[in-house]
This record gives sequence, structure tokens and C-alpha cells, in this order.
Amino acid sequence: MQTETLIVGGGLSGLAIADRLSAEGRDFLLVEAQDRLGGRVLTETLSGGQFDLGPAWFWPGQPRMAALVRRFDVPVFEQFGAGDTVYQDRSGTVQRLRGFPSMQGSYRLDGGVGRLIESLQSSIDSDRVLLGTKLQALSEEQHGATATILRNGEIIQVEAVRVVLALPPRVVAEAVQFEPALGTSQVDAMADIPTWMAGQAKILAVYDHPHWRDAGLSGNAMSHRGPMVEIHDASPMESGPYALFGFVGVPPEARLAHPDRLKELAREQLVALFGDAMAQPLDLVLKDWASVSEVSVMRDRTPLGGHPSYGLPGGLRSIWDGRVTLASTETAPGFGGFLEGALEAAERVLHSFAPKRSNVA
Repeated sequence: MQTETLIVGGGLSGLAIADRLSAEGRDFLLVEAQDRLGGRVLTETLSGGQFDLGPAWFWPGQPRMAALVRRFDVPVFEQFGAGDTVYQDRSGTVQRLRGFPSMQGSYRLDGGVGRLIESLQSSIDSDRVLLGTKLQALSEEQHGATATILRNGEIIQVEAVRVVLALPPRVVAEAVQFEPALGTSQVDAMADIPTWMAGQAKILAVYDHPHWRDAGLSGNAMSHRGPMVEIHDASPMESGPYALFGFVGVPPEARLAHPDRLKELAREQLVALFGDAMAQPLDLVLKDWASVSEVSVMRDRTPLGGHPSYGLPGGLRSIWDGRVTLASTETAPGFGGFLEGALEAAERVLHSFAPKRSNVA
């Protein structure tokens, strides 16, 4: 199998690259290890509503996201924030606080971020996309690289002029064998880049009515007791069903060992924070990204102290004289870790490609 550009990873960055190459009539193949496209973007339908279990927000001053939602005509709305915030201390005591909710000013998409994934996917010929296909190895060739991929138990060789790895660098460092082997400093540099959101878990509770809003609450809550340490209104743009989601503060090992108990504790916490009407959600879902091997490695289970300083270290800017390029959101210096960063990384890679040659003499 041969292609001009092999894109490994079907998240927002990989799809943005494929979308541009498709528009330019260029040859490419996109492979994705999961059985769906989107990577860390995951919008699921629960009780008739669409809810994000991965990234959900973008912000003013992020021009690439703004341009993409305009292109696909996706309605945008501000994160709900009317009402008081709730604070829970370590003892479980709950207080109402006035002030601005923590995510005020952020934007969400009607129908979820998954609408962008669906729109980008629709712009790409399905024959150029292979799901359930994992990259195992890369070997350097005189005029490109050969990728060894595994699909449905079959080993396939793909010869490409260039390979774009739209994967978290830590996943590349652990899962992909290079021949010749990369230098120790390059492998260490990839392993030192934290994968954004990989150690996180989200709990989403869906209701037929926004009970917290009736009580004059924004749905924004902070807790030092848990299991959810930060909670936000996750309701759709208009009407219901309505929802709250929370980031889980329990270590990954405990989450993975006791998911049902964790959800029960979360339900009890929602009652304590917002009242008895929260006791019977229509849906209560846990999405633990630490369990997704295509996204997370063991090192990602160590909590981050803050937002990392992202971007590509010098030794990773050109692998095998540009035959291999990294392109996940973690490689973006301006908006690394955000949806905007995935598009920024895709833009950088596309700018590095030589213009397509014209067949006109």
C-alpha cells in the first residue's frame, strides 16, 4: 500500500489535516486505532440530548475554532453561569457563594464538539480512512518512510512520502518502534510531554429538569470532599434534557477499580450540593480517559499541577529530515492542550508541505 501522506490519529488535528489535503486533491491515508473518529473528542447521546465527555469549551481569541464553527454553521452559545456557585469543604459542609462562575465567557457548541468531527469526516472520502488500525512501527526510507500497521489481525505495510503522527507524544514514545531507533534525547523529550486530559475522568448526570437553576444556582461547584472536585452545567443550548458534569478528583487506580461505587458517591454528592431532586438522574455516566490506551499511558496518571507549557522541543521538530512530524495539540506552542491547539498543530504541519505540483505545463 502506498500514499503520499499517512496521517496517524483521527482526532481533531488529524482530521483537520485530512480535510485540507482532501480539498487540495492530494493523496493521503488516515488510520485510527479506535473504532471511531474524534480521539479525545467524544459527544454521546444520552436521554435524547448530546453531551461532551471529552473537551467541551473554546474561548474568545481562538480564531481557528471560530473559523471552523462558522464554516460548518454550528451554533455557539456561552457557558451557562447565571446564579450562585456552591462550595463544599472537606467536612462536607456546603456554602453558596456569589460571584462569577469559573468558566464564564467560554463557548460551547450546540450538539457538542462531536459536530465538528462529523462535519470534517463528511468532507473526507471514507476510502481514505481506516478505523481499528494501529501503528506499530516506522522505518526510514530514502524517499519517505514505511509504516507497519495492524488491522483486523493483519499486518500491512504502508509506504509514504511523509508520516504525520497526530497522537500524543507519550503514546508515540511507548507504542511506536522506530528503525533506525530515535536518539535517547528524542524519546525522552516525547515522554516528558504530558498528555492533556489523559489522566482525567468526567462524570455526567442527566435530568429532565434543571433543578439547580430553579434554586438560583449556576451549576458551578467546587469541592474539597469529592469525588467530583469541579462541577459545571452541561445542558444543551436550548430546552432539555439538562445535565451537570464534574471532573473527578479520585486517583485513576481507585477509579478503575471501583467505577460503580464512584458513580454512587457522585450521585450522593450531587444531592448534597444541589438538593434531593438530584437523587434520580436519567443517566449517570463515567468516562475515564486514563483507561483509554490510545490516549493515555501510565505516566499520565500522575496529576498535573497546572497547564503545561506546550510546544515542540527542538529535537522533535524534524524527525528523519521531516519524513515524520508530530501534530497533536500538545505540540502547539500557542494553545497547546486546547481544541484550538489541535488546529494550530494541524496548521503548522500543513504549512510545512510543499505546494502540490500542477499537471499543466
